[in-house]
Amino acid sequence: MAKLSKRMRAAREAAPKNPVPLPEAVAAVLAQPAAKFDESVDVAVNLGVDPRHADQMVRGSISLPHGTGKTVRVAVFAKGPKAEEAKGAGADIVGAEDLVEKVQEGFLEFDRVVATPDMMAQVGKLGRILGPRGLMPNPKLGTVTMDVAKAVAAVKAGQIEVRTDKAGVIHAPVGRRSFDAGRLEENIRFLVDELNRMRPAAAKGRYMQRLVISSTMGAGVPVDLASL
Repeated sequence: MAKLSKRMRAAREAAPKNPVPLPEAVAAVLAQPAAKFDESVDVAVNLGVDPRHADQMVRGSISLPHGTGKTVRVAVFAKGPKAEEAKGAGADIVGAEDLVEKVQEGFLEFDRVVATPDMMAQVGKLGRILGPRGLMPNPKLGTVTMDVAKAVAAVKAGQIEVRTDKAGVIHAPVGRRSFDAGRLEENIRFLVDELNRMRPAAAKGRYMQRLVISSTMGAGVPVDLASL
C-alpha cells in the first residue's frame, strides 16, 4: 500500500468524517494544505440509479454559473462557413477530413469536441479513439449541432458534461482552489439542482444518496444533503 504524504495525512486528519453543511464542507476543503498549483475542486455524487439500464442513465451538459476555472481546448469538425464560424467563436482547432486524419495519427491536444451533423460520418471513424476518452460529440449533449458558435461559447464558458459511471456515481469539476467559497457553493448547488432535474423517471427510492467534495490533492469532505 502506497505511503501517504505528510500533507495528505494532515488533510485527512483535518477533514470532517461525518457529513457537514455545504458551507462548512467547502470551508474544510479550502482549509486543507494547498498544492503548488491551482487545484481543481471536484464533487462525487452517488445517485440511486442502475446505469446498466438505459432508462436510468443520467447524462447531460451543465453550464455552471461561475464556470470551472479551467482553460478548455475545443476542437471543431466543420467545413466552409461553419468552420469560419467556429474560428470566430474561439475554437482552438478547426478542420474537416484533414482533422480526422490528424486524430487518426495520434493528435489529441484538445479537451472537448464539437461537430456539425454533416461531419459525423467522418467523425464516426474516430469512435474507438474519442469514445473511451469521453470526447465523442453527441447531439444529446449539444456537441453535434449546426450552431457551432453557440456550442463553442458554452464549452469555453465552463460547460461540463456529466455521466453516471458503472457504480452510478457522477464525477464533476466545480471550480478551482483559487475560487472563493461563495462561487464554489453556487456552482455545487446549481449542479445538484440540474442533477435533480435530470432524474430518470425509472429511478426509484432515494435519488441523491451521497455527495463528497475534494480538491485534486486533498481529502474528501462529505456534505449533509439536507443543506442542499
